[in-house]
Amino acid sequence: MDVLIKIKSVEAELKTILDKNNISMPETAIVLGSGLSDVADTITNPLVISYDELADFPVATAPGHKGRFVIGKLGDTPVIIMQGRIHYYEGYPMTDVVLPVRVLARLGAKNFVLTNAVGGLADGMREGDLMLITDHISTFVPSPLIGSNIDELGLRFPDMTHVYDQELQDTFRAAAGKLDISLREGVYAQFTGPQFETPTEIQLMKNLGIDVVGMSTVVEAIALRHMDIRVSGVSCITNLAAGISDELLCGSDVVDVGKEVGPTMTALLKEAINNF
Repeated sequence: MDVLIKIKSVEAELKTILDKNNISMPETAIVLGSGLSDVADTITNPLVISYDELADFPVATAPGHKGRFVIGKLGDTPVIIMQGRIHYYEGYPMTDVVLPVRVLARLGAKNFVLTNAVGGLADGMREGDLMLITDHISTFVPSPLIGSNIDELGLRFPDMTHVYDQELQDTFRAAAGKLDISLREGVYAQFTGPQFETPTEIQLMKNLGIDVVGMSTVVEAIALRHMDIRVSGVSCITNLAAGISDELLCGSDVVDVGKEVGPTMTALLKEAINNF
């Protein structure tokens, strides 16, 4: 199916559900990474829409990703939350991976917070740290913009000088300061996965100045900036990357650490988005 036709089809279905429930699309959208799904459980008066209710919508299969939209208020702010995202390693084409954020943006979401679980590389990083994403490297995954440009979405050659909105970054810094939450800052690199990286790959990334690695987020950010949508990103360091520590890496450990950090992430998100 043509990419734009598919986007418009899902957009129409989701809008029908929102209209039926007399709900306007919130301006703030949050994508929850592995282990962080409990953030959505704090939403008041939630409307829950499972991805499988929408024809042509990819189904989330990754552990810790429930695969549904949760719409309501996080604190005092109306939000739509993706409680689970789509990953390239699940076997979907990249256009399906970024389809959800494109649909939400077309329906009226103006500010996106992309969260994720990552492996930490930078000196001094510990499990459970939070990191504000200041930039990314997309070299290791296919661009979601490959192929014929969809002029209705954006320019053929979009600028990526400031992918992560400066004003939103400042808002997160202020929120962390107010709540006395330690918030690191750094550069994120996305790999395809699903295998974890090797120690040699991690050393290469560290030499390139990368602070954390993961399997999501970057392609979503690119697709959103293509549409001129404001993007911010917060990573949860759920493990130290291969070779940084002697521990072998395990997907279930990633989810467990994410759950432990959930309350801190929730508090940070509440405070920040209230000032978007």
